[in-house]
Amino acid sequence: MNLSSPDRPPPVVTIAMPVFNGGPEVHLAVRSLLVQSMSDWELLVMDDGSTDGQAAALAALGDPRIRVLSDGENRGLAVRLNQAIDLARGRYFARMDHDDLAHPDRLRKQIAKLEGDASLDLVACRCIRMNEDCELTGLQPYAGRTHEDICRHPWLRIRMAHPTWLGRIEWFRAHRYPDPAPFYAEDFELLLRAHEESRYTCLPELLMARRVRSRIQWRKNLRARLAQFAVQRHYFLHRRRFSDAAKAAVMMVGRLLLDGWRLGSQATGMRLRSENAITPQDRAEWSELLGRFKTPRDSARPQHGSATTVELSAHEGNPVPARPPW
Repeated sequence: MNLSSPDRPPPVVTIAMPVFNGGPEVHLAVRSLLVQSMSDWELLVMDDGSTDGQAAALAALGDPRIRVLSDGENRGLAVRLNQAIDLARGRYFARMDHDDLAHPDRLRKQIAKLEGDASLDLVACRCIRMNEDCELTGLQPYAGRTHEDICRHPWLRIRMAHPTWLGRIEWFRAHRYPDPAPFYAEDFELLLRAHEESRYTCLPELLMARRVRSRIQWRKNLRARLAQFAVQRHYFLHRRRFSDAAKAAVMMVGRLLLDGWRLGSQATGMRLRSENAITPQDRAEWSELLGRFKTPRDSARPQHGSATTVELSAHEGNPVPARPPW
């Protein structure tokens, strides 16, 4: 499918936002993009079989930069992101979840970082956390700014918040998401697979508000832990890095023990102490931004033209998947 518009030149950046029954949260996320200080973007809303009609309703915003794509199927995050990579017209490609919120300078600062350093492939940023009610709750852990800091212990993790990624489209096309994807670990698999031939960085600024639900879904969390370990085990054993595979196994056991303690704390109502407290300045700034995003008149100002809704063919952009190694 060709989504190019003859009266609109290619944008600087394509933003991919997969959505499954996003509810009103998807509208807040889009409003945070409509107030970006860098306005030369396109948004591909990849509707993953939603039944609530909220993704399709984005066309009513009347912004020609927004394209809602749907095939009526529920195929998962990795498939939708690979489709968006194929359809992207920008020279940069950005990720965003439908329930997160972007700082107005997010795109501008991440693109400036890439344009200022030709050796970089992928830029992430720090996140502030919020709950279901958009109440600020803390900060995401931060591994550091350099590629060496981020990838120092791949048997532990490679900490780059997936919804904050922005990179060169050539890099994404050379390093596609795994299909079939490991459960809630498609981002980690890609980072691990590509890290020895790529360069990552993470900006220290809080350029994304990431929604973290108050109550953890423990069965889903366990499946994700096991999937990440399976990815690590395959990667390290395939390269005969047996000590790293052993370290990954030890760390998985440690995580499961910590998860068990957290589950007990949650069941008894104990509040866990946060070591990532929000500064008063950051709290004030993000509280003001959240108020703006909740007010449509400040952000959802249509441009000339209209948003479009496009029907995807059922398997566009995705070859028949091979059996995964994990």
